[in-house]
Amino acid sequence: MRKARREPPVKQQRRQVTRLEVETDRGVFMISVAARLANMHPQTLRMYESRGLIEPQRSPKGTRLYSQEDVERLKRIQEMTAELGLNLAGVERVLRLEQEIDDMHGRIEEIELQALQAQVRLAEELEQVRRSFRAELAVPYRGGLELVRAAEVRSLFRPPPERNPDDAA
Repeated sequence: MRKARREPPVKQQRRQVTRLEVETDRGVFMISVAARLANMHPQTLRMYESRGLIEPQRSPKGTRLYSQEDVERLKRIQEMTAELGLNLAGVERVLRLEQEIDDMHGRIEEIELQALQAQVRLAEELEQVRRSFRAELAVPYRGGLELVRAAEVRSLFRPPPERNPDDAA
C-alpha cells in the first residue's frame, strides 16, 4: 500500500493594495492612455491641442501629459460634438463663455467680500461716532449729568416761525 503524500500547505500571499490620490490637475496620463480614457483616437487629441481646446502639460522630454481634468474636458468636448451637434468652432465658443462666467463669478466673490469688509468698517465707525456723541451730549442739568435726546436738541435750534406782516396790525 502506498502512503498518500501530504502536500505542504500553500502559503497564501497577501496582496497589498496601495491607493494613491493624485491632484486632478496634475499631468499623469500619456496621450495613448488619455485617448483611451476619453474614447478618442490620439490624433484627435493632437488636433484639439492645435486648436487650443486642450493644453496638456509636458514632461521634461516633451511628452504630452494629460491630467484627469484634461480627460474630463475631452469627454465634455466629445459630448458637445456628438450629442449636441456642435462643430469645433461652437465648442471653442462655449468653452470660452464658460471660462468668462467662471472669471465673473470669481470677480463677484471678490466684490462681495470687499463690500462686506466695507460694511464692517462702516459699522465700526458708526459705533465710534455714537460713542463720541454720547460723551458730547452729556450736559449738566439740574445739578447732575443727563443725556439729552437728539430730538430735544434739534428743537432748540429750529428757526422761529415766520411772521406775516399783515398780522402785526
